[in-house]
Amino acid sequence: MGSLKEIRNRISSVTSTRKITSAMKMVSAAKLKRAQDHITKLRPYSQKLQQILENISSGMAQGSDNIYAQKREVKRALIIAISSNRGLCGAFNSNITKKVIELSQTKYQGITLDIVVIGKKAGEGLKFKGYSTLENYNHIFDKISFESSAEVSEIYMKRFAEGYYDAIDLVYNQFKNAATQIIIAEPFLPVVVEENQSNQMVSDYIFEPSQDTIVNDLIPKSLKIQLFKAILDSNASEHGARMTAMHKATDNAGEMIDSLKLTYNKARQAAITGEILEIVGGAEALKG
Repeated sequence: MGSLKEIRNRISSVTSTRKITSAMKMVSAAKLKRAQDHITKLRPYSQKLQQILENISSGMAQGSDNIYAQKREVKRALIIAISSNRGLCGAFNSNITKKVIELSQTKYQGITLDIVVIGKKAGEGLKFKGYSTLENYNHIFDKISFESSAEVSEIYMKRFAEGYYDAIDLVYNQFKNAATQIIIAEPFLPVVVEENQSNQMVSDYIFEPSQDTIVNDLIPKSLKIQLFKAILDSNASEHGARMTAMHKATDNAGEMIDSLKLTYNKARQAAITGEILEIVGGAEALKG
């Protein structure tokens, strides 16, 4: 048990920390609302685009004529890992690092693998584990936009089309709710367009200029939307994870303050009791 002054200083320090974590929780809650609105608005568009692509691709051998749908023997692969630029969000960033390492040791074991990061925390985590990264696009989170995301998509779509990469995966946190983020590792390229089981189109489309031309135009748009959606998912997940982490930190600080106050009161009571005993002992000595 420390001195009364030490305990008072500790109580003051933890109280200040609780104020900071509480403020960070409120800031993250406000940012989460905006980020959640963005991802919930994009998801229906993304799903409808995919549905249209599946419908008009029926009977086209799953779009295999498209350069982005060509399946090749995987000799060189790429993982695009999406994390955040800041910490204090629990296991949000470390889970991305773990998933990338897992893929490198299982799915892409023995294959030349490059890693690109969006968000500097994944890069720092991988570097600490002995993995190097090819490129980083940390600036995307400074101001998230479809244009900046599309630029990244185009770079690696071009490298896949040129045959430099044979497979590209995305690794990110999918937003479910403020307390739950799901680690997703999904194929980005080659793209797989699912056919309807009946091999018939759901809607009766009139193709102009042609079915092939429309499919070849929709696939690049779908890929750009896929990466943008992953970035928005990760952004919402980050704020949710940080809000949850700061909520727990605030609660833990409150419990610690209560415990320190109890310790302080016990120490203070022990000091008072000791002083009383000294006074009583001195009085008895004088009587003697």
